[in-house]
Amino acid sequence: MAIVDSGHEDAAVEYGDQLRYSTSLVTQGNHRFFTLTMPSDVLAGCCFATSREEDPLVGFQRVLDERRAQEIADYMDLGFGTIPSSIVLSAQPEANLQVIGRGKTLEFSFQKYSFLIIDGQHRVFGFAKANSKLRVPVVIYNGLTKQQESKLFIDINTKQRPVPNELLLDIKKLADAENNDEALLRELFDAFGEDSDSPLIGLTSPSSKAKGKITRVTFNAAVKPVLSSFAASSSSTIYPALRNYLKAFYRGLSVIDARESIVNPTVFRAIFEIFPDVAQRVVDRAGISFLESDFANILTGIFDRVKPARFKSPPRSPKDLAGDMLKALKSGFIIG
Repeated sequence: MAIVDSGHEDAAVEYGDQLRYSTSLVTQGNHRFFTLTMPSDVLAGCCFATSREEDPLVGFQRVLDERRAQEIADYMDLGFGTIPSSIVLSAQPEANLQVIGRGKTLEFSFQKYSFLIIDGQHRVFGFAKANSKLRVPVVIYNGLTKQQESKLFIDINTKQRPVPNELLLDIKKLADAENNDEALLRELFDAFGEDSDSPLIGLTSPSSKAKGKITRVTFNAAVKPVLSSFAASSSSTIYPALRNYLKAFYRGLSVIDARESIVNPTVFRAIFEIFPDVAQRVVDRAGISFLESDFANILTGIFDRVKPARFKSPPRSPKDLAGDMLKALKSGFIIG
């Protein structure tokens, strides 16, 4: 193990070495962090970013865009290389971060997982791809919990530059920033994505937009208005009813050869727009068991009277499609 300080930038660095850099301690509100500069190759060698797809329990970074990282590397290698914004890191236990030299020097162990990237992963991996080297401004937080790391990620990416709403919704639980409706919607969305009996199995995308899949943003916009239809506010009570309703609707779409339309955002929102009316008719006829067959009996009129093209090429407004379906329901309603 060697000790390498900031005055020896060209020294070979190996995993296990102790690195030292001049630093300043900054206090902002309730947070304290260190500011310093590090060689780009050293930074790339001791940082990591966990994507939601790789680790859905604790990860929260966006999936790395290789093209974007390569553009950063090319930018540096062409001699333009000035990227003044700071990389934001969270020191991990492997770093064994310490302040020495009367508080003016930061020492840490150079390990593969010394620092988690909170902000700037494309810049870091662009540095790794580049042939040239430069000093990079760095902000290091120490002693953060996973919840605090997630909350910091949200703060940076909502107050400085936007990230997909799908991702922010996906990590709100980690940051302990959900309200009651958001928590319930998350549980329902997760159930639709995990239950083998769900009509949406394999058709949900928790943290990003994906063609042919339902995102949390679309799901929440569709389902949140119907939550008030239920006296109970637990996912264990609400989910079976919504699952059976959606199964019945999916079966109807399959009959008219429009099953792929279930993931169309307009269609999906229109489906839940009419849920209170359909559910009321089910209760009137069959009680509150909410079986799939009960929903299917009510929905039959929709697929008999609404042209398949309305589902395959829906209007822009979910309310327009919902209006067509409600009209079909009413025209087919017979007392007795």
